Amino acid sequence: MKYLPWMSVMLVVSQSLLGCSDDKSDDAASAGSSSTAGKSASAGSAGKGSSVGGSSSQGGSTGEAGEGGTAAAEPKDIVDTALAAGTFTELAKALTAAGLVDALKGEGPFTVFAPTDDAFAAFEEENPGVLGKLSKAELTAVLTYHVVAGAAVKSTALKDEQVFVTLNGSPLLIDTTGGVKASDAEVTAADVEASNGVIHVIDKIMLPPADDIVETAIAAGMFTKLAGALTAAELVDTLKGEGPFTVFAPTDDAFDELAAVPTGDALKDVLLYHVVSGAVGSGDLVAGPVPTLLEDKSVTVSLTGGVKIDAAKVTTANIITKNGVIHVVDTVLVPE
Repeated sequence: MKYLPWMSVMLVVSQSLLGCSDDKSDDAASAGSSSTAGKSASAGSAGKGSSVGGSSSQGGSTGEAGEGGTAAAEPKDIVDTALAAGTFTELAKALTAAGLVDALKGEGPFTVFAPTDDAFAAFEEENPGVLGKLSKAELTAVLTYHVVAGAAVKSTALKDEQVFVTLNGSPLLIDTTGGVKASDAEVTAADVEASNGVIHVIDKIMLPPADDIVETAIAAGMFTKLAGALTAAELVDTLKGEGPFTVFAPTDDAFDELAAVPTGDALKDVLLYHVVSGAVGSGDLVAGPVPTLLEDKSVTVSLTGGVKIDAAKVTTANIITKNGVIHVVDTVLVPE
């Protein structure tokens, strides 16, 4: 289950730069939750332990003697490893301009999806002058969308339809069908080790999503009744908050199946029952109960014959927004 056509990340090229000034670059993001659901990812063309630009991985212990008694070289951090490769000069310039060099030379661990100089050149050709006009906060938002903090995730640990929360604060979707993709960028070389993390080389600059959960739902055009219910229950500001959240979003057709739409506190309870704290991709889901924002109430996930949340079928999964993930369901969930 992938994006709806109207949710393609490519659509945000023209608008996300206006909305990416969310200054959450200092927040450390945790890696997506692990799951027995989803497929084990092979790197495809992104081979494990690939070298970049002829530079080999910098793993290994410090100070061990090599053959002939020569001491092994000190392992390099992510920034120095990228610089040594020679194919990330534009990324290094951007990190310097955004004041992020010291952060990525820190203890970590980090997972960095690193666009090459060719990726920067391709973006500039398609969007002349756009990167150069970004404010420091906007540039930071773009660059931190390429970083996952708190884990050095090898390609063998990546799963299809898995979501990571980036250092930017927004979710990033992994696709392992026919190779490995992060958002719409292809991983061309994987598992370049550094002393404080791992680098996966990508062929595109990834832009963070521009719209939050509420804005995304409204733009879709098939959640008008959900939007109206959120307004009536005074939950719009909640779902426009920092999050991240995972929302199981019933369509207008799902609301039409209700004998009567609840009102007042009952409506608020129903809506909170559709929301889970954290960004959870369909590849992260595990069969069993999942706590919701409705106090002491959990939905039940079933992975037999497709994905179900209670009795509702997930018809479209992994719609990535600025502050979370939307999974479309065909039934309004009602807590017991």
